[in-house]
Amino acid sequence: MTDTQQLVAMGYIKGVFGVKGWLKIAANTEHADSLLDYPEWQLSKDGQNLSVTLEAGKVANGELQVKFTGIDGRDEAFALRGYTIEIDRADFAPAEEGEYYWADLVGMRVVNREGIELGKVANLMETGAHDVLMVNGEHGQKLIPFVAHYIDHVDNDSRTITADWGLDY
Repeated sequence: MTDTQQLVAMGYIKGVFGVKGWLKIAANTEHADSLLDYPEWQLSKDGQNLSVTLEAGKVANGELQVKFTGIDGRDEAFALRGYTIEIDRADFAPAEEGEYYWADLVGMRVVNREGIELGKVANLMETGAHDVLMVNGEHGQKLIPFVAHYIDHVDNDSRTITADWGLDY
């Protein structure tokens, strides 16, 4: 890993499939098969880091299954259970206009229309209807729906989100 890499957790290895080294993946992505767009994966667990190359992958019964180059047996695959899958942020495709990667939003400052800083985005959560920013700051935690009605502007350069959100909400 180089110093310029920003690794983003994209899921984890949850188990093995068959006897030829295939793995079951729990993907933290909107579409599980989008992980197949990345030929190189970084795996990490308990301070151990591995680089692996995707040999093959498929979605079967709604579950992502992959095979790494050089992992050819069930025991080798089983040893990878619990590893977090990380992808270099630089390898992500550009986001569409008006769309954002969660990894880019985390850490951004959130200010309201009055210029009062509400805090920083600690995380996001999916509610089914829309995503929600989890903002932590000196005014406590705020849960702000990430929809156009409340989000006025996202400035990637200054890493600031402007929201129509009061301190007492």
